[in-house]
Amino acid sequence: MNSRLLDRNCNIVLKVVDERLWALFRSRWQHTLTYWSGFFSFGLCLALLGPTVLDLRCQTQASLQGITLVFFSQQFCLFVGSSVGGFFSKSYACSLSSLAVSTFTISAVFAFIPICRNLPMLAVAMAITGLAMGVIDTISNLQLVKLYQKDSTVFLQALHFFVGLGALLSPLIADPFLSDTDCVLGNSTSNFTNSSSTLRHMRNKLAGRHVYNESHFQFQTEGEVVTRVSYAFWIMALINLPVPIAVLVLMYRERVLTCCSESSPLLLDGDRQLGTPRSASEQVDLTSQEHLEPAGHANMLNCCHLSKLREVPLSFFGLHIFGGMVLFFSDGIVGSYTGFVYTYAVASPMNLPHKMAGYLTSVFWASITVGRLASIPLSYRIKPVRLLTFNQVGVIITLFLLLILYTSSVFLFVGTSFLGLFISSIYPCMLAFTEDILDYKGCATTVLVTCAGMGEMLLQLLVGSVINSHGSYSFLLCGMIFGVMGFAVFLGLLLVHHIHKTHSRAASPVSVVEKSEANGANH
Repeated sequence: MNSRLLDRNCNIVLKVVDERLWALFRSRWQHTLTYWSGFFSFGLCLALLGPTVLDLRCQTQASLQGITLVFFSQQFCLFVGSSVGGFFSKSYACSLSSLAVSTFTISAVFAFIPICRNLPMLAVAMAITGLAMGVIDTISNLQLVKLYQKDSTVFLQALHFFVGLGALLSPLIADPFLSDTDCVLGNSTSNFTNSSSTLRHMRNKLAGRHVYNESHFQFQTEGEVVTRVSYAFWIMALINLPVPIAVLVLMYRERVLTCCSESSPLLLDGDRQLGTPRSASEQVDLTSQEHLEPAGHANMLNCCHLSKLREVPLSFFGLHIFGGMVLFFSDGIVGSYTGFVYTYAVASPMNLPHKMAGYLTSVFWASITVGRLASIPLSYRIKPVRLLTFNQVGVIITLFLLLILYTSSVFLFVGTSFLGLFISSIYPCMLAFTEDILDYKGCATTVLVTCAGMGEMLLQLLVGSVINSHGSYSFLLCGMIFGVMGFAVFLGLLLVHHIHKTHSRAASPVSVVEKSEANGANH
């Protein structure tokens, strides 16, 4: 009898939660879909360079070592864009304007890349896409966190699902236009060709952003260029074009087409101040959200005022540092695993065939996408901190088993799948968890996104150097070390969270007294 009553109560609670989330989404659907489409654009751009890099080498007639410059330029500028993206959130209008410019820039650069005939021009183009991607990353996460606040975990999971979806579709769209043989035809006296399997091998190797010990592969740098990769970039530009249009439509609907207008509605006040109609039931559902919205908190610069920073406890800085370091290691694992799992698989002792090893990256990205999709219903039934703990432990166990079973090709695929599933929701859960602790002031999102970009860039460089010096087995060892360090930092974050909560409870009575005294003085 008691169990039946408990089940009935649980069903009622879940139904209420579902209805409340649906009411939230229904009142803000256009904003949400716009940010999701922006992250889809981010995913398309993220995964397009790797498969097309050999054809771009032919187009620019660059060396194999030289073409890796475009990887670095995009990755470095992505980190820079993530760092400065928060400063474009001064107002609701400025945030949407930055999003519109960034998404349109990606389409424009995709259309321009086919006419880049030298390496510096291509590197600059990829650097511009990196900046645009960084701004999209920060703005989209920041907007959704502030729009949904305590319910943001569900919508952040969906947001990061779309980046995985874009990263999966991008290589599939480009594949029909990739060259099966050398796309630079040399003269008759020095002509040599590489087979399609050799080219496939090199594409997978170049996914690691670096070229080590590949001097035995010869590629022409002078001769007639024969490549159809231009069509892939033009198609991608057209596919991405509806995204900036969607942002402009949202700006027109909200009447915020003036960039960085001081009188424009603030980001968190967007749904309330921009004239979005609400029914009486939705007003009741959203009341708990609205009282959390402090004035003036859309301006990222408010987080950096020295007068405000002097008032906060040390645990405030600790939350930012430890939260950022968790994403530093988790995104570093994603970047290094994507980049070097192929290199590990084709080397001794695994020695997988090139074609089979090439599927590992796709399996990893597919698992990340499926994991984020599965985390959408889980995230409103399970608290972010519990999901984070479960996923962090899962990552360590998976990497440990991969390290032990390093000769098993079957478990390499199984472990890759489980690693993608476990690591998939760490990013969105960490954003929601940290912002919830800090009352959704928006500062944490920018710090965390920046740290994630830094980790993806630096740890990938570190793993590449270690593999080059100590062999492919060090790849899994590095992953295991990063996983343990990430979990240790996460435990530190929980400790700092406890200290911060204790300090906040101790300070709250003082704040109430000060507020009542101020009100009495005003009267």
